[in-house]
Amino acid sequence: MLGISRSFMKFTTAVFDLDGTLTDTIDDLTDSVNFALSQFAFPKRERKEVITFVGNGVRRLVSLSVPEGTDEETFEKVLAVFKDYYEEHSLVKTMPYKGIPELLKSLKSKGVKIAVVTNKVQSTANEVVNHFFPGIFDIIIGQVDGRPQKPAPDGVFDAMSKSGADKGKTVYIGDSDVDCKTAKNADLPIIGVSWGFKGREFLASYGCDYIVDCPEEIERIIIEGE
Repeated sequence: MLGISRSFMKFTTAVFDLDGTLTDTIDDLTDSVNFALSQFAFPKRERKEVITFVGNGVRRLVSLSVPEGTDEETFEKVLAVFKDYYEEHSLVKTMPYKGIPELLKSLKSKGVKIAVVTNKVQSTANEVVNHFFPGIFDIIIGQVDGRPQKPAPDGVFDAMSKSGADKGKTVYIGDSDVDCKTAKNADLPIIGVSWGFKGREFLASYGCDYIVDCPEEIERIIIEGE
C-alpha cells in the first residue's frame, strides 16, 4: 500500500467539503448566529436548528436565522455582525472529526492531490484549514465575490484546474445535499460521510456513489476503489 503508484489508484485528486466533513463547526456557527441575533433582540436559535440552516453560505444561514419578515436593511446589519463575530470566533469550539488529520496526512504521503471547496468566505476557510491542517492542502477554495457558490460547480472546477487534476480520477467528498448536488453538477463521483450534519439515510436518498462511516474508508476507496 505504501509504495503504490498513482497510476494504479482509483482517484488521484480528492476534493473535500469542510463543515461537517473535515471539521465539526456547528457550535461556533451557532454561537455566532446567536450573538448576532442578540444584538437586535431577536430570539436565539437552537443548535439543531442551525444544523438544518448550514451548507449554502453565510447569507442563507443568517436569512434562515432571523425572524420571518425581517426587513432587508436589518438583515444586512445582522449579517455584518455575524461575519465579524464569526471571523474572530471560528476556532473556539471547532475541531476536526476523529481520524481526519491522519487520513489527510496519509493521502498526502501517497501523492494524492487534496483540495477544499467550501461555502465559507475565503478568509475564514483559509484560517480554519491552515490552523488544523497546516501544509496539507494543495488548494483552498472559499466563497468570493463573483464566483457562484456550491452547489454550482465553479469552485470545484477552479480547484481542479489549479491542481492540474485529471477529471476521470477526481472524487468529491461531502456530508450534505449541497455536496451531492455539487458533485452531480461537476459530474464527479461523491463519497458521502455519515458523521456530518445529515447522516447515512439522508445521503443514501441523494444517490451517493459511496457512503462511509469512518475516515479510513475514504482512503480505501481513493486508493483501491472499493
